Amino acid sequence: MADYVKAIHGLIDPMVEHPDDIIIREIPSGSDRDLTILICADEEDTKRLIGKRGVVANALREVIRIAAKAEDTNTRVHLKFESFSEAEGENA
Repeated sequence: MADYVKAIHGLIDPMVEHPDDIIIREIPSGSDRDLTILICADEEDTKRLIGKRGVVANALREVIRIAAKAEDTNTRVHLKFESFSEAEGENA
């Protein structure tokens, strides 16, 4: 299986102000075919990663989808974006 976390870091680190603060984790799902990757950043960097109308996020999803297909896997990779402020608000 490809190292999607490393690939995503390579794509998004140049786009954000604080690349060292980015947290990327694979989230287990109920299916062996689905893989969800959570990308957490500060609020401003999250806005950059999503882009206007989700254009940047959709482009990142497309690149990762192509990487999964290049491996000849049936894995569906889903990207989820959250900011640190959102994650802190959920735990309160």
